[in-house]
Amino acid sequence: MRQKQEITDIWAKLFPKFSGSSATLQGRVREMMVHSILMGLVPAGAKVPPSRAMAAALGLSRNTVSLAFQALVDKGFLVSSSRSGLIVNGDILLGQANLPAPAAAIQSALQWDARLVSRLERQRNIIKPANWQDYAYPFVYGQFDASLVPLKDWRACSHQALFVPAVKKWAQNHVDRDSDALVDQIQHRLLPARGIMAKRDEILVTAGAQMACYLLANVLLDRKTVIGIEDPGYPDARNNFLLRSDDVRALPIDADGLIASRAMGQCAYVFVTPSHQCPTTVTMPLQRRQEILELAKKRDIVLFEDDHESELNFSGRPLPALKSLDTDGRVIYLGSLSKTLAHGLRIGYIVAPAELIRELRALRRLIMRHPPANNAHTASLFIAQGHHDAFIRKLNLAYRERRERLNDAFAKFLPQFHITSSQGGSGAWVKGPDGLNTQILAENCAARGVLIEPGDIFFKKSTVASQAYFRLGYSAIQASQIEAGVQELDHAYRAIQT
Repeated sequence: MRQKQEITDIWAKLFPKFSGSSATLQGRVREMMVHSILMGLVPAGAKVPPSRAMAAALGLSRNTVSLAFQALVDKGFLVSSSRSGLIVNGDILLGQANLPAPAAAIQSALQWDARLVSRLERQRNIIKPANWQDYAYPFVYGQFDASLVPLKDWRACSHQALFVPAVKKWAQNHVDRDSDALVDQIQHRLLPARGIMAKRDEILVTAGAQMACYLLANVLLDRKTVIGIEDPGYPDARNNFLLRSDDVRALPIDADGLIASRAMGQCAYVFVTPSHQCPTTVTMPLQRRQEILELAKKRDIVLFEDDHESELNFSGRPLPALKSLDTDGRVIYLGSLSKTLAHGLRIGYIVAPAELIRELRALRRLIMRHPPANNAHTASLFIAQGHHDAFIRKLNLAYRERRERLNDAFAKFLPQFHITSSQGGSGAWVKGPDGLNTQILAENCAARGVLIEPGDIFFKKSTVASQAYFRLGYSAIQASQIEAGVQELDHAYRAIQT
């Protein structure tokens, strides 16, 4: 009896630690019990408390606890004894290593600082708080609004991906191949919508567009390669290129995006974001796109086109991708599903000449063979059944409203700040008054429950002028919260002016 009470007490104290689990209450009970058994907190052969007593200790219904117990019996963690009821099955621990006794922290004798051949942690990177959902006004770019995500549709596609015929396709070791179903959808649905026609051997699936940058940098660049990137521009792309090249150049932009400048003409490769320039969100007009392509052809430049958020347009139909206007194969196209569905999905792709794709695929194999095929198959069903197109329409309506409310709120509370006009996307680029330090502003905003992203990180070099910029994302914040969030931003700004 005493042992049962001790176990009950252990589980009653342990259960709250699993409050962060996304599982149901029954699932949390199972997770807690599995953890305690495998970690030796509850010994093999121990008697399990009756479901009624366990339910009372955990503050749950008896039915929830009974179902959890039955599930653990089915999985072999618990066994039924005619004399003792349920007991912990000792056989479940076979194959488990004996847990070592707690020891003092190991003191390494190695000088790792001297062994490191890179210092990637010193790169200037975008930093987003992990607890962004705890903020009242999360103007954070690249996160999602759960109320907009079509979870029902994605869940249905995930369920279909678990049918036996589907499992036989994606569960095998693809070695260095891609999901045929996803490549089909990229080739016949996603790319034609951007005016791009590609063969199957010209498509490579990646774990997001960022992985695409890494692959391209390692296959095409060396220390002397001159590569240009917009300034301000995408920091992670810049950092990827800096891994391979000592000559990453900042290229000027204007209200139309990347300029077909002399500086661009001196590069062998150029990274460009024409659909929604990162971070200013401006859309490159058709004439400028043609100028960029003409200069690239004249100077034998290869363009890396990151077409992120190309579908997110609330001012008409999107302009054709640079890749669709390319007549001599010098545009390498980077696309992504992560930017629209959810960044955590990590599904992107590269469109490039087959010869280059083969080399990129060989490098990808050394990293991860291929992206998770189950997600790829689910995504293919999501696109094929029209869910993706319907979702994009929903996003455009929502983001149009949020952008309008953001513009109105700034006009009302912060008219001295300038928001770059945009035809779409999920964020806004803002310039504060001269002399403003947005790092300090961001800290004051955070104390008021407002998350903003200082813009200095997007520039190759930090200057007083670059510190006046910041980015506001509106993908994760409810439309009804935008005005109040901007008002709090105004209060934070006034506080640092006094």
